[in-house]
Amino acid sequence: MISKKMVGLVQGSSVIRAMFEEGKALAEKYGAENVYDFSLGNPNVPAPKAVAEAMIDILTKEDPLYVHGYMSNAGFPEVRKAVAESLNQRFATDFSSDNVVMTVGAASGLNVIFKTLLDPGDEVITFAPYFGEYRNYVANYDGRLIEVSPNTVDFQPKLSELSEKITEKTKAVLINSPNNPTGVVYSEETLKKMADILEAKQKEFSSSIYLVTDEPYRELVYGDVEVPFVTKYYRNTIVGYSFSKSLSLPGERIGYLVIPSKIDDYEDIFAAAGVATRILGYVNAPSLQQLTIARCLSESTDLSYYERNRNELYNGLTGSGFTCQRPDGAFYLFMKTPIEDDVEFCNDAKKYNILIVPGSTFGCAGYTRIAYCVAYETIVNALPKFRQLAEDYGL
Repeated sequence: MISKKMVGLVQGSSVIRAMFEEGKALAEKYGAENVYDFSLGNPNVPAPKAVAEAMIDILTKEDPLYVHGYMSNAGFPEVRKAVAESLNQRFATDFSSDNVVMTVGAASGLNVIFKTLLDPGDEVITFAPYFGEYRNYVANYDGRLIEVSPNTVDFQPKLSELSEKITEKTKAVLINSPNNPTGVVYSEETLKKMADILEAKQKEFSSSIYLVTDEPYRELVYGDVEVPFVTKYYRNTIVGYSFSKSLSLPGERIGYLVIPSKIDDYEDIFAAAGVATRILGYVNAPSLQQLTIARCLSESTDLSYYERNRNELYNGLTGSGFTCQRPDGAFYLFMKTPIEDDVEFCNDAKKYNILIVPGSTFGCAGYTRIAYCVAYETIVNALPKFRQLAEDYGL
């Protein structure tokens, strides 16, 4: 018998992953060109050539005992230093290697910091819509995820509701910008107001409230949109990052946490994060990937590919009568479903071999997420099917 906790987790396992597997089955049945799978945020732009070149150089020229050996739980000191210096150059911060913990992607980073911070019953507040796995990451450590309801006007966080939901049990607020699933970038004004609320609540409850910012899409923004670096606005900020999207390396599982020296209880938190990395079973982030990204911190993927996909999809869907949030970042489009039951709508879309994810998975019913990190031809070929779907609903 598996544990009672795992029974619930298995029953509530990722809808997105389940749809991804369903898409593979449909592709075998109907042919991949006849299936329009927008379920998974799996980058369809190749990693920069510099990534492979760095790996080859490391594997052929560096001491294999060093490349494949253990290092401190927080990661190679020289890699952490390179990450800190890159951030300092880009965002005018003052981090050092003692502020960086290398992690097995962003998911690992969030689990490490929640393992570090949470006692049973502690609360973590997040804003709907949000990545559904946040529920599990908090529940892993017997915390409670508290949802702030969605602001469906512009999908900026509902700050008045945040203020109401902070209690003496609030240990952290978790944000994600650019956002999955909406593609919205939280504005500087939003972050400043959020910081003011958190500062006031820390004083009210004589407690430390940490702002944990999940940033795997930080580099994926379009036009002149800028993503504010959150440590500038709130002292008790902890940053989680992944190279899965910015370098198209989702399967390599490499990222980092930034734990600034200015946060409350910095020394204990930084030390505990290193221990959490070990006892959670990661031990340390993969050594080859650490050494590789240290050489590729200035590299990026071709955003023009995603931008073309975004424009084609947004124009095609709105032209068919659907209402969509135009994304400023990431590679997701959030579309309002023409009926209240978003699960039923997504099931109806399957009649046209369109796989999209219900918004209720992200805590926002009545919407659907469409991941446009796919081949451009997939979007072009899917739009006539979306038009037929729109006609079925009288749009």
